[in-house]
Amino acid sequence: MPLRRRLALIAGAAVGVAIVLAAVVCWVVVRGQLRGQVDDALDGQAALVQRVGNLALGDDLPGLPASAGGRAPYAQVVAADGSVMLNRGGVSLPVDAATRSIAGGQAGSELRDATVAGSHLRVLTFHGAAATNGQVQPVAVQLARPLASVNRVLARLRLILALLCLGGVALAAALGRLAADRVLAPLAEVARTAQQIGETDDLSHRIAIRADDEVGQLATRFNAMLERLQRSRLELDQSFHAQRQLVADASHELRTPITSLRTNIEVLLAGAELSEPERRRLLADVVEQSEELSALVGDLIELARGDLPAEPFEDTRLDRIVEESVARARRNSPSLELRTSLVPVVVAGAPERLGRAVNNLLDNAARHSPAGGLVEVVVDAGGVRVRDHGTGIAEQELPYVFDRFFRGEGSRGSQGSGLGLAIVRQVAEQHGGEVSAANAPEGGASFSLRLPASVVADGSGAGAEGVGGGEEESGAGGAPASGRRAPDEPRLPGDLEALAQQPEAEREHRRHH
Repeated sequence: MPLRRRLALIAGAAVGVAIVLAAVVCWVVVRGQLRGQVDDALDGQAALVQRVGNLALGDDLPGLPASAGGRAPYAQVVAADGSVMLNRGGVSLPVDAATRSIAGGQAGSELRDATVAGSHLRVLTFHGAAATNGQVQPVAVQLARPLASVNRVLARLRLILALLCLGGVALAAALGRLAADRVLAPLAEVARTAQQIGETDDLSHRIAIRADDEVGQLATRFNAMLERLQRSRLELDQSFHAQRQLVADASHELRTPITSLRTNIEVLLAGAELSEPERRRLLADVVEQSEELSALVGDLIELARGDLPAEPFEDTRLDRIVEESVARARRNSPSLELRTSLVPVVVAGAPERLGRAVNNLLDNAARHSPAGGLVEVVVDAGGVRVRDHGTGIAEQELPYVFDRFFRGEGSRGSQGSGLGLAIVRQVAEQHGGEVSAANAPEGGASFSLRLPASVVADGSGAGAEGVGGGEEESGAGGAPASGRRAPDEPRLPGDLEALAQQPEAEREHRRHH
């Protein structure tokens, strides 16, 4: 085969494979996102229906607001014998043995595609209860959303990607043919190197420069081009990874502070009957939550880049950081019993990053603890240990609990994207430590954040702040050990400073009323 045609085919094949792979990945990702939005809307409405409890068949089923996808256009309630007790939307959804099993409580929920009257639907079936004639009986609730709009978008996307693939391959082949016309006189080594790069996609290969003539200049320029391409690819890969990680971590980390900030602002907007002290207290909370949000954004950017914290390490009281995190956990999970044993220890590190790691460990323990459950927190020279009394971790999942985006079978139905424990591991590695997880013999899971810490010799300052060397126990709804502001906490302007100093219990009461 002539060299001219060979170069054209190599260029077309290389670009074509890349374009086809990119098109397939694009189509799969877009399909997953679009169908995932439909599934999320169905799951959200299902949660509302199950929260209601016993359904009144004469009323409409609870639905999501329009901003969250709205109510499912098709709904059906099926008894255990397969009879339809309620139908909304004018379309009879399919009822089979699986549906009857769900109605009777013998099977869990089911999510599937169905074609009804020529319409492609996404159907979610889950167990519920309905009140009829003063009696409560088990039922299966079916919610369905049409996939017609999703299918239309995917069909158009397939056509566009197919045209893009054909055009890219044709353009690559044409450009390869033109380039071959201009390089008909290269040495065999140049041809072999170019072919090897086209077949292996390895940009580390270089052409040996044997003379300072036209061929040597060609080899020099070719090597310079490979160097630039390799550097650009590396920078592009790093940038792409950082962007993906930032988006994933932001969705996990920013949800709670943004929701809290939005709630306080909405209360202020709608609070025509709020007294002046209450309004000013809410403004103090808004300032604090804004500062917390700014810190979260900075930490997430650092996590996405995979770099060490920008600020230098400093000697930090680990027990005080843990005490502040425990106080936060008590506010967020008032029904949880937190038992602490805090030995005054010092560790060289970034306080905000260490606090984030401890917060994630406590949040994980609260998420996997039953109502009124006990969580034990220990700080000593070995670091921090958090132990819950929940269901524990499946043995086959223990090696992966600190991986990014990993969520065990017991966490599939709860909030979170699987990044909390991954952040804990990154913080530990940045501080020269390590993390581990194990199942406790008496039940529950134990997480250890081991850090190079040293015990404070004289324990100075521990008693004054109520954080050192002892044990503290709080039952359900227990107040934080100390309502005082941490030394490094940002101060608020004017009257808001005094309001922020008020007891934590009073501020929690204000948030709920």
